[in-house]
Amino acid sequence: MDWLERMNYALDYIENHLEDEIDYTQISRAAYCSEYHFSRMFSSISGISLSEYIRRRRLTLAAFEIQKTDARIIDVAIKYGYESSDAFSRAFQKLHGIKPSEARNKGVQLKAFPRISFQISIKGDVEMEYRIEKLDFELKIIGRSKSVKTSRAFKTIPTLWNSAKKDGFMQKLIDMSWENPKCKLEGLLGVCGTEAAITDEDFNYFMGVRYETEAPTDMETLIIPQSTWAVFPNVVDAWKRLYTEWVPTSGYELASLPCIECYYGPKHKPRHELWVPVVPK
Repeated sequence: MDWLERMNYALDYIENHLEDEIDYTQISRAAYCSEYHFSRMFSSISGISLSEYIRRRRLTLAAFEIQKTDARIIDVAIKYGYESSDAFSRAFQKLHGIKPSEARNKGVQLKAFPRISFQISIKGDVEMEYRIEKLDFELKIIGRSKSVKTSRAFKTIPTLWNSAKKDGFMQKLIDMSWENPKCKLEGLLGVCGTEAAITDEDFNYFMGVRYETEAPTDMETLIIPQSTWAVFPNVVDAWKRLYTEWVPTSGYELASLPCIECYYGPKHKPRHELWVPVVPK
């Protein structure tokens, strides 16, 4: 089963549970990846967050039901996950521009947000730069880790880096990051968990740098075994295009190791890269 099938299985799960309480962990399991990585993939590819997509799909179905049936507004609201008619009315009006009760008026204009399906994007007009790096040694990364709730990782991780900057930890990492460089993976590193498939509700996010000698007493050590990496410039663009354009046609699969976001020093080009562990298919 390739990534395209897995992503569409996850969308099938969402579509079949729009009238129920949706378990984000079950969505990610349907996609055979972690909740954190599925949410990241989804937003990068679709341009909206997973929660916003679910909200729009529910309000689309709610509008259809109000138009076609005599169901009470409060019953429709509860059916699609709203605890009160007021909360439902605010959300409905935000999307459709009218109150739910007005949706039954003839000639009224509503917005239908269709079900998403993932397909391979064939473009060809904009190249996707990458290189393959084979590191025949293990990576020793020193730094500190913090337990992150998977469902809140997008909001929590930037906060961790901001805190590291304020308390001086980021500068300490910067001062150590270019000592005795051994490979091109030199810079501030953000490592999620210990493998790509994060299935628990929490995982450890590791902020650090590659370092060869003994770690200071106030730092932890993370070892990543030797691997082959696909390396992409521009972290944001790489996440957006990785699963739709590169993985399906590359002849590689993602390895069971974490992806690493690498942020380089001043005047370095590119300023940041995404290192993705891969194995040949």
